[in-house]
Amino acid sequence: MSRTLGGSGKTFAWASRGAWWSQMDLPSHINMPSFLLLEAICIVLFAGVPPSLLLQEVHVSKETIGKISVASKMMWCSAAVDVLFLMDGSHSVGKGSFERSKHFAITVCDALDIKPRKVRVGAIQFSSAPRLEFPLDAFSTQQEVKAEIKRMVFKGGRTETSLALKYLLRKGFPGGRNASVPQVLIIVTDGRSQGHVALPAKQLKQRGVTVFTVGIRFPRWEELHSLASEPRERHVLMAEQVEDAANGLFSTLSGSAICTTTSPDCKVQPHPCERKTLETVRELAGLAPCWRGSRSTDAVLAALCPFSSWKRVFFTHPTTCYRTSCPGPCDSQPCQNGGTCVPEGPDRYRCLCPPAFGGEANCAPNLSLECRVDVLFLLASSADATPEGFQWAKAFVKRFVRAALTGDSRARVGVARYGAELTVAVPVGEYQDVPDLVRSLDSLPFDGGATLTGRALRQAAERGFGSAPGTGLDRPRRAVVLMTEARSQDEVAGPAGFARARELLLLGMGSEDVRAELEVITGGPERVLTYTGPRDLFDQIPKLQGKLCSRPRPGCQAQSLDLVFMLDASVSVGPENFAQMQSFVRSCALRFDVNPDVTQIGLVVYGGLVQTAFGLDTHLSRAAVLRALSQAPYLGGVGSAGTALLHIYDKVMTVQGGARPGVPKAVVVVTGGSGVEDAAVPAQKLRENGVSVLVVGVGPVLREALRRLAGPRDALIHVATYADLSHHQDALIEWMCREAKQPVNLCKPSPCMNEGACVLHSGSYRCECQGGWEGPHCENRECGISSHIGAGRVVSVLLFPGTVAKGGSRALTEGVSLRSFIRQTFSGCPLHPRCHAG
Repeated sequence: MSRTLGGSGKTFAWASRGAWWSQMDLPSHINMPSFLLLEAICIVLFAGVPPSLLLQEVHVSKETIGKISVASKMMWCSAAVDVLFLMDGSHSVGKGSFERSKHFAITVCDALDIKPRKVRVGAIQFSSAPRLEFPLDAFSTQQEVKAEIKRMVFKGGRTETSLALKYLLRKGFPGGRNASVPQVLIIVTDGRSQGHVALPAKQLKQRGVTVFTVGIRFPRWEELHSLASEPRERHVLMAEQVEDAANGLFSTLSGSAICTTTSPDCKVQPHPCERKTLETVRELAGLAPCWRGSRSTDAVLAALCPFSSWKRVFFTHPTTCYRTSCPGPCDSQPCQNGGTCVPEGPDRYRCLCPPAFGGEANCAPNLSLECRVDVLFLLASSADATPEGFQWAKAFVKRFVRAALTGDSRARVGVARYGAELTVAVPVGEYQDVPDLVRSLDSLPFDGGATLTGRALRQAAERGFGSAPGTGLDRPRRAVVLMTEARSQDEVAGPAGFARARELLLLGMGSEDVRAELEVITGGPERVLTYTGPRDLFDQIPKLQGKLCSRPRPGCQAQSLDLVFMLDASVSVGPENFAQMQSFVRSCALRFDVNPDVTQIGLVVYGGLVQTAFGLDTHLSRAAVLRALSQAPYLGGVGSAGTALLHIYDKVMTVQGGARPGVPKAVVVVTGGSGVEDAAVPAQKLRENGVSVLVVGVGPVLREALRRLAGPRDALIHVATYADLSHHQDALIEWMCREAKQPVNLCKPSPCMNEGACVLHSGSYRCECQGGWEGPHCENRECGISSHIGAGRVVSVLLFPGTVAKGGSRALTEGVSLRSFIRQTFSGCPLHPRCHAG
């Protein structure tokens, strides 16, 4: 056999007869033993094989897969049974696949009622020798068992499955209840044992142990079948598809009456499936010169020896898989009018509806605006908006009024267009008949010209609604829906504030390019809808209906709070996900009354460095905070959450940084999970100083590190993806409002500066200053000459270069200006009101 290993270019040949290896083209001092050479060849053969190949596939419809998935989440086993995991920790499995084995074991434990008198769970890891990880009587709760499985460390070594089985034959189930309860052994392995396994496996099964084998990595299915109990197709599974494997395991257990796992409506059914394994086959490739030696002589003979090539080949094993499926919530076809039903659990679903039917449950045909509202659509008709974009906007308005303005609707609609000037084409409420309104839109022309959105907003506020009926509570809600794909050529923040001050609800619709400007105009991201094309635009109809009739949910408006958001801007997050973080934080900020007397908000971002984007007392209004949040920089680099928290402790949550004594303080950390390993101690330091810390972890984060960071109160919100952040906003707001109501210690964090000591006194505090500092917060340095100078007197100081000032405390030397000397000498001293720093 000849083979080139790695990139070394060294070739090895194996003679077809005899037991001699000849190492060709190698330096004479290298002598490689045959077993090391064979190991090297095996490493090369299996290197580079993608580990995520689908090695087991159940041939069923997508709908059935959904029902199997639903059933997997309903599995629950509550019976007196001993379950022992025998987990392969050998080198052939590898560390990555061992972690997947642990994930499978944890998923199984999620469905077990782990109690001393119910299900007991233990684990053994085996490689060259078996090692007891924990016996069955070690832990009595599901949480304890799962935590211990997570802590298991990969051993490495040979695959001695037979030794592990013999260990069980000698010792039994460690910590188990012997044969008084059913015993279930779950072997998670690649089936590549270096010993004979059939006999010890048979002896275990003869003792009444139910054996499941679960393949990992590229399993050798023949060995897994020889280990498993009968019928083997019900006891052989694949750990790479975790939910499917757990479903198969509990389907078999429920069928054997060991435990009942699902509702009576669920059924165990056979399905055709296919398993694959990767094997290396040897093929004769030809003849090559080689050297053969003889034990009887010293001669070395040249000969032609056969050499082989090796190929990786997938072998397919057709079989039958037994899986439990439960009736889905979509079986009754609840979605009407062409809507698509999407299951969201065992008994919940949602409907994906056509645009005109999305506002009602189950895609019912009525999308009537039930709230009392006057709506003015403001369509951009400038050159930058393009005629095509203007036609899209008109088509959207026509489809909206057909869907929303039904006979019992209390809404009234008007339409205006703008470029350089505003033109009200359809006054609000002029048309009560929908067909007449639609026909009037057909004749609405495109103007071109400049894009003066700011002027149009001011004019819409002044004359867009005519004389609105009623006043106060009797007046309907008034809303302006701005539709544009062009950036404004004039200032928009002032006119938008003018419109909102006149109690107009501003909503924005446009492309992603104008999102930031629309957020400034409307006052927040939750009042903006973006789209990518006509179909996406029409899908916004039900969302717009919801925004027109919904009232904003208040946060803790009247509660004082110093709040700092800390955003992960490292390379592990990326700029797109960081933008979603910004949008999420802006939405949260909208729920607070931002001003120096109620809520102050600051922002710190961290990546390769830590940066205070703005401090607590930098922005005094909600609009200013929203603008600043949109401008927060993405930093990149490798982030350290611990360093960022220490920065907040030293620089941000301080009196110098704008924090207010006696006001509750909170830090919200939003992170992708990378770089949090060093954050637990700084977070606890903040908590001990009176600052609450909440962690929002996104994606497949380091859960243990985040839990340590979240602290003893477990202040942690886990979010699957960055797009899901908005679904957890209410939970975050609830936590922040709860923290705002917590009692505070006026001396935590200490309001005293320059190492002054804070002392509580009669419901207030005072600062005991040290080291020549004075003032309410020890912010001013005492001036040594102040007691000798009367009010209004002039002091002359005469010093000579190179001499020591009287008292020996400071000298004016060559090269030091008198101005610098005076500043150094009297730094910290308050100036007379008529003096200046020059």
